Amino acid sequence: MSAGTTGTTGGGQRRLPSEDELDRMSQEELAQLAAELDDVEIVHLGRKFPIPGTRAEKRAERAVALWFILSALSALAFVVAFIAWPHEYRAPGEAGYTMYSLYTPVVGATFGFAVLALGIGVIAYVKKFFPDEVSVQQRHDGPSDELARRTVLAQLAEAGNETGIARRSLIKRSAGAAAGLFGLGLGVAALAPLVRNPWKGGDEAALWVTGWRAEPGETVYLRRDTGVLGEIARVRPEDMEPGSMETVFPFRESERGHDEELLHAQRASDNPVMLIRLRPGTKVVKRAGQEDFNYGDYYAFSKICTHLGCPTSLYQAQDNRILCPCHQSQFLATEYARPVFGPATRALPQLPITVDAEGYFVARSDFIEAVGPAFWERRP
Repeated sequence: MSAGTTGTTGGGQRRLPSEDELDRMSQEELAQLAAELDDVEIVHLGRKFPIPGTRAEKRAERAVALWFILSALSALAFVVAFIAWPHEYRAPGEAGYTMYSLYTPVVGATFGFAVLALGIGVIAYVKKFFPDEVSVQQRHDGPSDELARRTVLAQLAEAGNETGIARRSLIKRSAGAAAGLFGLGLGVAALAPLVRNPWKGGDEAALWVTGWRAEPGETVYLRRDTGVLGEIARVRPEDMEPGSMETVFPFRESERGHDEELLHAQRASDNPVMLIRLRPGTKVVKRAGQEDFNYGDYYAFSKICTHLGCPTSLYQAQDNRILCPCHQSQFLATEYARPVFGPATRALPQLPITVDAEGYFVARSDFIEAVGPAFWERRP
């Protein structure tokens, strides 16, 4: 751009500054030039506090800073609660149940208030310190030129100067603390699930052991939920029609009469199993190493989706597909519940089952692979 270059503005032409003239302009002059280039006419510009340092201005500054401080404290509380609050499952009536039951409300409330207070602080700052401006701008089509791109930054900086942000250290520090701690909270929430060591505890780790594992000399039955906790309904093969499915849970005779243990067996996230009876003569493809996991036409698969852990609670008898309603993953029951549609990439784990001498379904062992969503470095 050279001196004497002209540009169209509001239907007329004006002389545009040269590169040297632009470099010599102050930020205020650049901001004014940006407005002229955009065909903006400032009709009224009234600063909220024309005289700096007044009591009213300081009260407004403290009011805005208060929201940022509350956001920072709430974000800090979220980080502490997310890391240190007891989150391991406790059954009702068990020691520590109250603290466990409050984990989600506390984490949700502190995170939510941090977002709310940060938003209110930003809105309060804009309302209390941004100048009252009435402008009229002509509308033009097409992209901005290089001159407009250079001057718009000065225009934004000048808008910040007009609010007095440079001298409002209380607001800057409190807003910085709120934004920093809020960002820390987001980082903790995002990274925390990735740092858990799935191998901690070896073969006894929670990821490898479910309620279907039997102790020596113990039998684990397949039990249906009748809606009455103390009512024990063990499943027999004749209880199911061909092409049917029902959800079953582990049951041990040692749990009979103990409501807490019965409730835990139903509530443990990796315990629900889909027991499916295929129609006679249905062609089946079995997974290598799991050829004897079924009992006749009866197959038992984990009900926990291998995508994100939702319950795969739907079964289409017409095409033998198991459906997850959360993200529409589909698994083919006739081919070891392998995924055939949707985001899931791993087959549903199969539970080895048989029938005991009394004619009841029992688990031959625990699952031989991890139940639920896949994770880093998962064993094959």
